[in-house]
Amino acid sequence: MSTPPRTQAILLLTSYFSKPKKDSFGPLTPTEWARFSKWLKDSSMTPEDLLSGNLSEKLSGWSDNKIPIDRLESLINRGASLSIAMEKWLRAGLWVITRSDIDYPNILKDRLGLKSPALLFGIGNRSILKLGGLAVIGSRKISEDDLNYSKKLGQYCAQEGYSIVSGGARGVDESAMLGALEVDGTVIGVLADSLLRVSLSKKYRDHLIKKNLVLVSPFYPEAGFNVGNAMQRNKYIYCLSDAAFVVQSGTSGGTWSGALENLKNNWVPLWVRKINGPSSGNEQIVLKGGKWESTNPEAINFQNIFDLEDENKTGIDKQESSVSSSEIQKTLEGKDNLDENIEGYEDFLKRIQPLIQNKEIKTNDLIEQLKIDKKQFNKWIKKGVEDHKIDKFTRPVRYIWEKQSSFLDDLI
Repeated sequence: MSTPPRTQAILLLTSYFSKPKKDSFGPLTPTEWARFSKWLKDSSMTPEDLLSGNLSEKLSGWSDNKIPIDRLESLINRGASLSIAMEKWLRAGLWVITRSDIDYPNILKDRLGLKSPALLFGIGNRSILKLGGLAVIGSRKISEDDLNYSKKLGQYCAQEGYSIVSGGARGVDESAMLGALEVDGTVIGVLADSLLRVSLSKKYRDHLIKKNLVLVSPFYPEAGFNVGNAMQRNKYIYCLSDAAFVVQSGTSGGTWSGALENLKNNWVPLWVRKINGPSSGNEQIVLKGGKWESTNPEAINFQNIFDLEDENKTGIDKQESSVSSSEIQKTLEGKDNLDENIEGYEDFLKRIQPLIQNKEIKTNDLIEQLKIDKKQFNKWIKKGVEDHKIDKFTRPVRYIWEKQSSFLDDLI
């Protein structure tokens, strides 16, 4: 499969293809790329225009002290290195999406603006990137109790119909992800390093094949661990989710700094497992704005975690929200698998489209109007997002019938 010219150009300008070398020009950072892509747009050019013709002439109107023209020319002239790297990555099943691609999660651009990554490397079901979910965060070095808690948290969250978003590191991240995957939940793993190696690991391969897992990274797919990349990755985990949950944190390190960064920027509500101790940062995170949650994962109210404002406003109780219309109920009898229930899904789309055609509607309001079981609603709304029928927004969670956008609108 060939790489589209636009993607080639963005890769050349923003990515490494091997380990960085001294005295060589580094790729553009997300902020630099946003600045340069805006100039391209204002100049009525697209990135792929730089791949042909007189490059110096096309860049003649560009002026930026941090991005000199010789740096741009050096990056664009790495075509041979790009070809070798892409052949290797594509053969392993990796793909790449840029900010102008339809599969790129718009929520990253909405929340991070100029700091959103210019591209994402990944493997697996890329449509999961738009589903949101619960970001589960925690330290690498944790107790057996913390591991069990993280695994159960992932399982119960998935069983309620929500995705897990985490960092793929050993400890809390990996336990929560595997817990969700064991019950066929959907998972987004945002990696700071070694995407190519992790994508080939046995623990994830079956789930990648089943299409309920996506692994992504904004960094060179063969990059080793780097503290700076790990710290930068944290914001992407939060910004791809609808809510976040800290299982265990110290008072320094990636979990601690990521939680404080989220609270400072108010990306998503932050919940914290209620534990105390001289080395625990959980209490300090709550003092800075986090919210306590149960020490027992079975007692967690996921509706409250994801949609507190909607729940308080509508007052829908579990018994009322489980009532289904006669048309939908007919298709549900004796069927739990969405693939076996395609008629119900199509009927769901027909009924929801006029409700969200031109306006955003919140989760509970849709459940109330459709009179549909919440778990079934979550399955169908996820598929609607995956099929590019429905757009999902957050804070609070709400949906609208999807409209296509142009490349120039998506550049920045």
